Amino acid sequence: MKAMVLFSGGVDSTTALGMAIDKYGADNVIALSMSYGQKHDKEIQSSIAVAEYYGVEHLFLDLSKIFQYSDCSLLKHSTQDVPKESYNEQIDKTHGDKPVSTYVPFRNGLFLSTAASIALSKECSVIYYGAHADDAAGFAYPDCSGAFNNAMNEAIWEGSGHQVKIEAPFVNVSKAEVVKKGLELGVPYELTWSCYEGGDEPCGTCGTCIDRAAAFAANNVKDPALKG
Repeated sequence: MKAMVLFSGGVDSTTALGMAIDKYGADNVIALSMSYGQKHDKEIQSSIAVAEYYGVEHLFLDLSKIFQYSDCSLLKHSTQDVPKESYNEQIDKTHGDKPVSTYVPFRNGLFLSTAASIALSKECSVIYYGAHADDAAGFAYPDCSGAFNNAMNEAIWEGSGHQVKIEAPFVNVSKAEVVKKGLELGVPYELTWSCYEGGDEPCGTCGTCIDRAAAFAANNVKDPALKG
């Protein structure tokens, strides 16, 4: 049995990759990374480093043209700044009834559909992705929710002729639980990148930096990717 992992090079997808490798072995796991027009390529660089660390096959796709009409603040052409506040603060401003500005329109839906097509061609029977409950809270990232995962899983299962299913191991747990699992597996978090900005060091103030710091702190561990 072979597995495909949607792989950004961040904490969640790297943990999912580690879990897939632990279960199926590196020779039976394929990492799939996708560019979507983001402002920097730091996560892609990290994905290359992690894939080389594990010795897995690593595929790349550029889907940036699909998002050319979006003004999501993560995209190169966007006129918006990435918010320098926690997700909870952003959710308070949206009143929990619409996504945050860093939500890339239906990105996980597009990524999973694309992965399903490639998985069939590469004879993979399961697709892992790292959506977790914190991201789905308050409708911040609706394509990370359990309801979304169940719907996509059913669609891909039926649309693939019962050949491919989705595995979202973190969809009902917090990012702190993701990190806990990764620490147990010895995931190389020192190679990962999460920050929405593309500098030499994480900014420490965007939503994902705040989220990441809290997850490591909850496990009483210093983030190994931080220098000094």
